[in-house]
Amino acid sequence: MSEDLQPKPIESSSVMRRYIIYAAILVIVFLLGLIPMWLKARTAESSRAEAEHQLVLCKMHSDLASAAMDARRGDYEPARQALSRFFTSLSEDTAKGDSSNYTAAQRSNMPTLLARRDELITLLARSDPASADRLSDLFVAYRKIVNG
Repeated sequence: MSEDLQPKPIESSSVMRRYIIYAAILVIVFLLGLIPMWLKARTAESSRAEAEHQLVLCKMHSDLASAAMDARRGDYEPARQALSRFFTSLSEDTAKGDSSNYTAAQRSNMPTLLARRDELITLLARSDPASADRLSDLFVAYRKIVNG
């Protein structure tokens, strides 16, 4: 019974090749799961950016409308504060350039609105009833610029 009981050495190249194949399969499975999630995240990011863009525009529109309504009712201090927020947001947004929430055509018309800032805020600070009509005119001009 002289059987050869010595273990045969396993070739290390075949074991290494097997690990490489397993690793490659694992990477492929990982990528198959990653790509759809990446596409979904990219779509969600685009939707979020658009919603944020709309939110900024609605907030500015709301501030201006609130200022006009408050001035019409004779609440000049809240109107002044809302108008100040509107003009601050408008000037910051138009200063962003191409990353602004406004198109280039809209941005080119904004300086006419910004030119009225000091006059309107002074009228509101003095509680001048004429400020209500001027704010209404500003609101209409802003809507025309934004809505094209």
